[in-house]
Amino acid sequence: MSGGTPKTLCSSGQRSLQEICHPLSAEDSSVLTPSPDVGTAAATGSIGEKDLSLPNGTPVDTSSPASSSSLLNRLQLDDDLDGETRDLFVTVDDPRKHVSTMETYITYRVSTKTTRAEFDLPEYSVRRRYQDFDWLRIKLEESQPTHLIPPLPEKFVMKGVVDRFSEEFVETRRKALDKFLKRVADHPVLSFNEHFSVFLSAKDLNAYKKQGLALLTKMGESVKYVTGGYKLRGRPVEFAAMGEYLDVFTQKLGTIDRIAQRIIKEQSEYLVELKEYGPVYSSWASFEAELQEPLEGVAGCVANCCSALEELTEEMCEDFLPVLREYVLYIESMKNVLKKRDQVQAEYETKLEAVAFRKEERSGMPTDVEKCQDRMECFNADLKADWDRWQNNKRQDFRQLLTGMADKNIQYYEKCLAAWESLIPLLQDKQENGKPETN
Repeated sequence: MSGGTPKTLCSSGQRSLQEICHPLSAEDSSVLTPSPDVGTAAATGSIGEKDLSLPNGTPVDTSSPASSSSLLNRLQLDDDLDGETRDLFVTVDDPRKHVSTMETYITYRVSTKTTRAEFDLPEYSVRRRYQDFDWLRIKLEESQPTHLIPPLPEKFVMKGVVDRFSEEFVETRRKALDKFLKRVADHPVLSFNEHFSVFLSAKDLNAYKKQGLALLTKMGESVKYVTGGYKLRGRPVEFAAMGEYLDVFTQKLGTIDRIAQRIIKEQSEYLVELKEYGPVYSSWASFEAELQEPLEGVAGCVANCCSALEELTEEMCEDFLPVLREYVLYIESMKNVLKKRDQVQAEYETKLEAVAFRKEERSGMPTDVEKCQDRMECFNADLKADWDRWQNNKRQDFRQLLTGMADKNIQYYEKCLAAWESLIPLLQDKQENGKPETN
């Protein structure tokens, strides 16, 4: 994205029905397929003594956890290089807690660097709280109704179980807010929205909240058109397929989220047991002089496994689950845009029927009908462009998510294996020392 001017998304480009309908298309399955570079690296000597393969012939990389981390870094680098030239960079960091007589809240520093002519300065640094981000998203929805607006993290903590001022919660929210602004900044249309510019640069955002901005919202007004219960003749096939895809994707994410929650719960319960299990061996060692070293070694192994499991569980809570929740919210946003598109189509069809009822010729179609048709076509083009962008982001996000999950599991099992392997020499030495002497 360069040049300082917004790109129009009204285009005739369309994806095939097969690509839209199937959640796990060939393109999506590339998430689980190593890149040629990875295969080449494995073939040039990073494997080790043996080259292992699965029953289907797929080679297995038996390198150390460090190599899996480098794979994750390479994938992240590839994602950055695949993007367009950027001229707007936004970062959310430095959360701070504010306590007043009326309320307690957290603000975040929003830093911006840009070369765009619309900004008076090349750099900005402002502080924003959650409700400011919420204001921005509402304004983007109102002024850009034909586009998919990225979701914000949920405002309220479910069931009040989590302390919203804890470091863990604040950091999770910071990451989500940072991702929200980066998605808006990378969008070829949303990033040029006037509300977004004000959010990034205004020292006093409350002044803009009170007075509002004089933006053109004709499209927004048209979307608010009430069709009086009019039933569509039918969504175009490609948009119907989008709706079906979102329904299936929702089910899949919901199932994964529920199972992941159970896994985390079971890991937490197992962790509690391990923390009680290890000290028993330490206590036992104090009564057994001859077995003291092996027993203390077992206690140390259990402690190391506890530490590794704790890290794995934290990673799932802080990195894996938030991505699932973000895409659940993303699906709701996409469904809302589809509903708005249906409203515009319903308005267009209603006007067409009114013209037909008056038996007017198409060549004499009223101007308002033609304008409504233009709005619908532009809406369709914008939605399809945002759909393609969303699918691309989804592939990158889940590729990074699954690679990171694999990397963390490898590290967990490697740490547990190393802990128990370190105990074997101690047990063997004890066995040798315990053998009776023979003449």
